[in-house]
Amino acid sequence: MEPAAKRPSGLLHHASRQDKMTLHLYHTTEERLEPYIEHYWIVRWDLRGREPYVSENLPHPSVHLVFEPEQSSVVGVLQEKFSRVLRDRSFVCGIKFRPGAFYPFVRQPVQRLTGLYTPVRQVFGPDIAEAEAAILTADSDDGMLRQAEAYLLAQLPPVRDEHLPLIRAIIEETRTDRTLTQVEPLAERFHLSPRVLQRLFLKYVGVSPKWVIRRYRLLEVADRLVQGAPPSWPDLAADLGYYDQSHFIRDFKSMVGHTPEEYIRMSTLPGTGTGTGTPAEATAEAEAGPAPTSLPQPSPPAS
Repeated sequence: MEPAAKRPSGLLHHASRQDKMTLHLYHTTEERLEPYIEHYWIVRWDLRGREPYVSENLPHPSVHLVFEPEQSSVVGVLQEKFSRVLRDRSFVCGIKFRPGAFYPFVRQPVQRLTGLYTPVRQVFGPDIAEAEAAILTADSDDGMLRQAEAYLLAQLPPVRDEHLPLIRAIIEETRTDRTLTQVEPLAERFHLSPRVLQRLFLKYVGVSPKWVIRRYRLLEVADRLVQGAPPSWPDLAADLGYYDQSHFIRDFKSMVGHTPEEYIRMSTLPGTGTGTGTPAEATAEAEAGPAPTSLPQPSPPAS
């Protein structure tokens, strides 16, 4: 396994979390798994004797296989911001699949998992219990990841799904081409009809191509707003493919929890100004408020 140097995209607490939890990303060095796995992630925290901490992130179009004590689950693509209250001491080992690449392991429409936390045994059957126990009792990150990879290798489909290279290319085009704001041009580039592209995404990715386009553009905007307000909000909304500013603001607020202007203002609040954190981090802290007393949820996937 190779440690990943990149900062995890979509994590809202990057600076403020550093004395509360640790997050490490790893790339697979197993060639047979590379088409399926984007990275592994391991989160640890020890908050004994301290206030609970709210960890939040913005979801990407990926399925995660998450191992943690007593609540291992398959996390489908989440369409809203995820918040998790961390308490006491624990850890999580997660596997982030490439968009569309979870389907070959289950051979059922990934849309059925969207927005859900499904116990691993409901998805993979009772045989996963042995691998789960081996992962959770390993004495190091490397040990956990070796056990996880051994399980995944045993589950590999005998024949590579012919649609995976196409989906990977479409996702990469969507992520990197800032001019893409509509489904029709994307479908045309890959010689598909919008209807066929829609069916392909719902089956393999779990969400529509329109949602994926909007999500990547909004994530990009969140990064841009760290530098301050754009010269023109209407122009920015139009650049993102929105017909009016109000729809852009609504989508941004549904993702982050604040309007774009509120998101920017968070960076100037006392204690959260420039030099100590980003607007995203300030947003997360402001939203956390008093620690909720609800039961813990499955851990947020590291995007």
